[in-house]
Amino acid sequence: MPKHEINPNKWIDLYSDYLFNYTISRVNDREMAQDLVSETFLAGLKSMKNFKGDASERTWLISILKRKIIDYYRKINSNKGKAEVRIGYNDDAESEGDWLEERVADPFDKTAEDTLQNAELGNAIHSCLSKLPQKQADVFKMKTILNYETEVICNELNITASNLWVIIHRARTAMADCLEKNWL
Repeated sequence: MPKHEINPNKWIDLYSDYLFNYTISRVNDREMAQDLVSETFLAGLKSMKNFKGDASERTWLISILKRKIIDYYRKINSNKGKAEVRIGYNDDAESEGDWLEERVADPFDKTAEDTLQNAELGNAIHSCLSKLPQKQADVFKMKTILNYETEVICNELNITASNLWVIIHRARTAMADCLEKNWL
């Protein structure tokens, strides 16, 4: 099988429409799709020396684009729930610029009750984990507690990514049911 050649001078003419259509169907945001395609071309230029020629240029660019799309979703999902509180609580000029968050209790200031509650939760989690089938328990620990990447878990346990998501869904459902019965 002949090796494929790489020619970045033709990428925009040959692949931009295809990559854009591929991206827009996944992110549903025109500007973001354009940005991701641009980032893909830039990443391709930076890693041209890694192109082995085993696949076509388009296939290689699509694999880069897929990673860009995954990174995009990871980024927006990691920002969920993070909001900045900016509410003024005084009208006098001396305290201008002071904000409500200065008067909120420190979340890292643990009380004995918090520590006890965390210990009880930890015990309940370990108890529920021990009730799961071994493979579900392993996948749950690796993905949810240890934050291993999907690829690492799949390689270590010799399972496919789709199988991993089925197992993790079942484990999370079982854990939620168990914790609801045994901790709350």
